[in-house]
Amino acid sequence: MLHEPSVSVGKDNAADYKASLGVVMFIVYSIIYTGFVLLNVINPVSMEIEMFFGMNLACVYGFGLIIIALIQALIYDAMCKKQEEALNTTDRGGNE
Repeated sequence: MLHEPSVSVGKDNAADYKASLGVVMFIVYSIIYTGFVLLNVINPVSMEIEMFFGMNLACVYGFGLIIIALIQALIYDAMCKKQEEALNTTDRGGNE
């Protein structure tokens, strides 16, 4: 018995778009994360500064990094779905 995919997998015309979008988003996130690391290396005492709700800068920046990653994931998903629909449906001739 052969185990094959339940759906036919064809060429992904949006692959180049998805790859370049992923690289751009990775670079943006890396720059923000590098700021966090540099701040810890250059001036670690600044991470003790109380920002709001009793949380210090380290907590706020850390939560911010997590939230930014989640937002980027949602943006990436939405943009890739839109591009896939635009490019892959025309390749199939509208048959879905």
